[in-house]
Amino acid sequence: MNPIRVLTIAKNSFQEVIRDRILYFIGFFALLLILAQKIIPEIAAGTDEKILLDFGIGAIAILTVIIAIFVGTALINKEIEKRTLLMLIPKPISRAELIVGKHLGLLAVLVITISIMMALYLGMLQASGISYPTLALIISAVYLLIELALLIAVAMVFGVFTSSILATLLSFGVYLMGHFSQDLVELGKLSKNSSIESLTTGLYLVLPDLSRLDLKNEAVYGLLPSGGDLLAHALYGIIYTILLLIVAITVFSQKEF
Repeated sequence: MNPIRVLTIAKNSFQEVIRDRILYFIGFFALLLILAQKIIPEIAAGTDEKILLDFGIGAIAILTVIIAIFVGTALINKEIEKRTLLMLIPKPISRAELIVGKHLGLLAVLVITISIMMALYLGMLQASGISYPTLALIISAVYLLIELALLIAVAMVFGVFTSSILATLLSFGVYLMGHFSQDLVELGKLSKNSSIESLTTGLYLVLPDLSRLDLKNEAVYGLLPSGGDLLAHALYGIIYTILLLIVAITVFSQKEF
């Protein structure tokens, strides 16, 4: 795998996503913050500061997850449907380089998007006179990026062998179940049924445990896991992402065009 070719593909992918007006999400987020700042204090007197803290970091997570899944499923699928892939394959570009480059390009877009959104969010809190745990919120944003890198890889795995619509639905399914995978295990134990317990345990082992990377609820209170747990969670997300990219590359390499 040639790093220069990977970075070139990542750069082109980055520019392509930016041209798709993906950064209009930032304008929409800014509008949401303005509306929240005006409306929430009127309807939630006394608890408005806590709600604004939760709302801002939650909106960042939801909007960026939408970008990661919708754009991620189309990164390769769009090349296949438009037949532009036929022009890329004869060139000295391996399919692995294409997958990794596309992934890095979209991830770079999300790094910029989250950075700007976090700046707007913290600026809104500052302007409203709301105290906030700066370091905890920044760390939660970093772990959101790790989660998004994993979700992009999930979206690409589905995107290389099925339609964009089905890949999007499957990716959202993995996202939802990934946040409740620990609850699935507990549900299996409560059922007292060995078959159901085996099924829920199997789903927990196969599906990514995204709750390990979701720190936003703790961050608004300034509470975070220990340093060792943070490191373990980060490694978990990175290794899972790498494994998913290997799966995507393997599946994509078997396709005939």
